[in-house]
Amino acid sequence: MLMEAVVYSTFRNHLKDYMKKVNDEFEPLAVVNKNPGEDIVVVSKSEWDSIQETLRIVQNKELSDKVLRGMAQVRAGEIQEHALKE
Repeated sequence: MLMEAVVYSTFRNHLKDYMKKVNDEFEPLAVVNKNPGEDIVVVSKSEWDSIQETLRIVQNKELSDKVLRGMAQVRAGEIQEHALKE
């Protein structure tokens, strides 16, 4: 997947538009500078939260194992349907 990239000055001049685009399209945006070591990636808050939650799960062996076991149960058809209480 190629990420859209804009130069810093364009990003700065159209900040509001790029913020809306990142949020509306759920796609990250690379902001590049003359010095490649200063490039950044902009993501929506919801995407950032999702990335952080995924990292939390992956870094917690017990939680990660539970997720993997659950996925294996779904693939094996070992699922049960439950009504949600309101």
